[in-house]
Amino acid sequence: MSRKDNNFRSDEENDDSSENSENETSEEEKQDSKKKESSDSSEHSEKKERGIERPLREKPIPEEGKKQGRSGKHVPHFILFAGVFLVGIIIGAIASPSFTGNVSSAGSGTDIGAVAAEAKAVDYILSRLEQSYPGIEVVSEGVKESADVPGTYEIMVKMTFQGQPQSAPYYVTKDGKWMFGGGLIDLDEPLPEPAAPAQPASTGVPKSDKPVVELFIWSYCPYGVQAQGPLSDVVALLGENADFQAVLYHDGHGAYETQQNKIQACIQEVAGDKYWEYAAGFVENIYPKCGPTRDIECDKTESANLMKTLSIDDSEVMSCVDERGEELLAEHISRAREYGVTGSPSLIINGVRVNVARNSEAFKSAVCDAFNDAPEECGETLSSSASATSGNC
Repeated sequence: MSRKDNNFRSDEENDDSSENSENETSEEEKQDSKKKESSDSSEHSEKKERGIERPLREKPIPEEGKKQGRSGKHVPHFILFAGVFLVGIIIGAIASPSFTGNVSSAGSGTDIGAVAAEAKAVDYILSRLEQSYPGIEVVSEGVKESADVPGTYEIMVKMTFQGQPQSAPYYVTKDGKWMFGGGLIDLDEPLPEPAAPAQPASTGVPKSDKPVVELFIWSYCPYGVQAQGPLSDVVALLGENADFQAVLYHDGHGAYETQQNKIQACIQEVAGDKYWEYAAGFVENIYPKCGPTRDIECDKTESANLMKTLSIDDSEVMSCVDERGEELLAEHISRAREYGVTGSPSLIINGVRVNVARNSEAFKSAVCDAFNDAPEECGETLSSSASATSGNC
């Protein structure tokens, strides 16, 4: 065989070898590809089973999103809502950039999707509320792109506390960075004509020789405290002529409030004639000192100090707290349920709820109107300075 033939044969063998090598490589790539597809499929199934995969951006934005919700688990004596609600509770305008025009430029500009924005808003609102209002439920009633505030998702959020629901719209920028809440105000719309001052409605309180006056409160509710102080002035004036009681029916702020509720309930049992003096001292001294810290030891120490100042046997009171505290609070809760009380403060005179301004003179007038024959003390004028706010817990 010639050199030329040998060369030709060698070239053929090289070509065959190269072709075989390519085929082997191709087969290996196919096997790797199949393994990768199998692995991806397995991983996909595993994620799907665990609920990890949420392909938000592959779905069209819904007009109405599915409900998203969570609820706090810790519930004190009875679930939900001593009338608190809520737009003191609804978090007002959460810090946001200027929302004039399109707000999509407020953040990164990356659209996280309607469902993700909805879930993020619900989780955030719940996390802000559940510490102060254990048992509160926060759910979304629907999500859509906002027509009023371009660049945001509008989420209708429903909050329920102690059986009383309230809904409000919240707006989340599409990148999920900013949120603000509450109804929108059209700044170009002219203000309405001021309405005439509302006249107090007749309460229909039945008259009696010795009216029974019950103030339903949470001990550390700021609105309850605003009523407790002025009513203490009325008790100082009319205490011999009417039966004044405080009903400590809920402890939505935690253990330190539970303790104070028991202390006040026990003082009414052990030294009822001095309770309203204690209540006035609580408003002036204990609430401003222990309320901001929520310190149960502060509450206990300052309560004992105040009782000593008023010559109330603090040892007897604290023994009552330990031995009968739960029983007394159960009675107070039962009374609140009997009247359907859902907000602190609530004033009930002779079994009828009364709505008046939260000042000493207004409370005095409401009590004096409930007498068959009003005592001469009703002719005295008390302070008519009202509190700056008039909400409820």
